[in-house]
Amino acid sequence: MRRIHGGVGGGVGFKWSFNLLKQKLIQSGRNNNHWNRTFILQPPIPNPFSRSYSTESQMQLSPNLITIMEQRLSAIEHRSVCLENFMNQPEASPAEFSRANKELRKLRGSMELITYLRTKQKEIDGLRSLMAECPDDKDMLDMANEELSQAMEEEKRLQNLLLKSLLPRDDADERDCILEVRAGTGGEEASLFAMDIFKMYERFSQNNSWKFEVVDITESDSKGYKEASAAISGADVFGKLKFESGVHRVQRVPVTEKLGRVHTSAVSVAILPQADEVDVQLRNEQLRIDTYRSGGSGGSACKYHQ
Repeated sequence: MRRIHGGVGGGVGFKWSFNLLKQKLIQSGRNNNHWNRTFILQPPIPNPFSRSYSTESQMQLSPNLITIMEQRLSAIEHRSVCLENFMNQPEASPAEFSRANKELRKLRGSMELITYLRTKQKEIDGLRSLMAECPDDKDMLDMANEELSQAMEEEKRLQNLLLKSLLPRDDADERDCILEVRAGTGGEEASLFAMDIFKMYERFSQNNSWKFEVVDITESDSKGYKEASAAISGADVFGKLKFESGVHRVQRVPVTEKLGRVHTSAVSVAILPQADEVDVQLRNEQLRIDTYRSGGSGGSACKYHQ
């Protein structure tokens, strides 16, 4: 059974089941083979506008995927122990210590989820053992069943979070970023919207304990922002903001409107990762120095200009 909410401007909720719809079609005289041939391959789809799905709580992982994920989790646990032991060794060089610490920091989020998952799995095993020991105690079985259902839902949620954390990440996700906001279509209202967007990212940075440094602001006549840029630094800044890049649109009655009409305005947002500083060392044998003597008329120019 699947629940879908949709409908233009309606928000109508409904349930549908293949078996139920099949029975309805059979009762109405439709051909069963025709239903199997056309309806299963092309199930009814609600209007795509204003549609939302809630599938995270119902997402089921296949047993094969769970087995592979458990192997990966065991490898992460083993790698974390090896890194911690390596960092405790006094003979580790500063460069090796830094690399190990960086890798361990990447695994820390997954390790916390793994710890929660292992605890929840032990709780599930304990509840099942309790139910096996008290098969005749109805009250105890009801309580254990309720707790077991909640624990298994939490286990599925943790498995889904772990699955997302195991996906490959972009190396640039940990970098700081440059934020650029530019007013687009909409005149003065677009500049006011650009100011709202820029200040929104500033407050979002404060909530995430990031450092937000204003680089440049060009104001409009209405005290909005034609252009604004800032440098944002902190943990996983680019990874969290990179999907903000693009054109953002708003439809509202601006403060500059006298007749109460709705205006459409747009701004462009660019999120650029900051490049790492690289020290370049050039040896003398890598340099090529060419000397040229000035041409043209003779005289002292040939002796002094080169």
